[in-house]
Amino acid sequence: GGQYTNLQFQSTSLGLADQWSQVKKAYGAANRLLGDIVKVTPSSKVVGDLAQFMVTNGLDEKAVHEQAATLNFPSSVVEFFQGAIGIPHGGFPQPLQSQVVKELPVFCGRPGESLPPLDLEAALAELKGKYGNSIGETDLMSSVMYPKVFEQYKKDTDLYGDVCKLPTRAFIEPMDLGEEISVDLEPGKTLGIKLVAIGQLNAKAATREVFFEFNGMPRSVFIADRTANLNKMSRPKAEGTPGGIGAPMPGVVFETKVKVGDTVEKGAPMVVLSAMKMETVVAAPAAGKVASLPVAAGDDVQAGDLLVSLH
Repeated sequence: GGQYTNLQFQSTSLGLADQWSQVKKAYGAANRLLGDIVKVTPSSKVVGDLAQFMVTNGLDEKAVHEQAATLNFPSSVVEFFQGAIGIPHGGFPQPLQSQVVKELPVFCGRPGESLPPLDLEAALAELKGKYGNSIGETDLMSSVMYPKVFEQYKKDTDLYGDVCKLPTRAFIEPMDLGEEISVDLEPGKTLGIKLVAIGQLNAKAATREVFFEFNGMPRSVFIADRTANLNKMSRPKAEGTPGGIGAPMPGVVFETKVKVGDTVEKGAPMVVLSAMKMETVVAAPAAGKVASLPVAAGDDVQAGDLLVSLH
């Protein structure tokens, strides 16, 4: 049950809500491709990531087997076949593992056995030097286990403040017009926030003025309309572009690892995408020279959008 509810939320955020039936069917196919593994955190996420990847790219079980050597799989799937979360009973299905992993290293035995020792006191001191003395042991554990997630969390809290007091639904989804929520800051201190109106789009700035009541007092704030930016930006597609490599999934460009003019070998990582805890490394399908790179870190992309072209 938990696997499906988490997967449904993730699929909706990736724009696959109207294909939920296909995602559920693909979940079964993905599980078979991975060897009918025991599905707990994080292995169930690997199955879900592969299922959504298959639906987004119009792939069935047979197509994955046939095209595995040329597909840019989600990082969780690649790391699974590397043995980063352990080796399943009976080993990995072949030749799929070899096709997915390619030249990347693989673990033999329990992954933790080969990890170098970690100096927790030094790591804590480094975090305090970067974020201040308010960093505690919970932050330390979050950072050493999920460094990228923790770094993004700190960026978000710097931008938005501490949102832990917000009701869960108001955090996840936009409020309805006229809706009022209560925020309990501390015992005896409750704030009432009511959404009154949303202003017209300022196309030049891609913002809207949002009007609300704060404990009955009228307030307004200008908010960036990310949907407007998406509609405004029309990106070229990889299909029809000579040497074009497209985004395998919708998401945000997390990092570009190449620049125009670079020479890359087959399999070299070029662009890293991130969406809803799912990271995908887009690699060079063949050796070549980077002719164009129309994206940068922070850009929103849809499946099929041109990321890189090689010649």
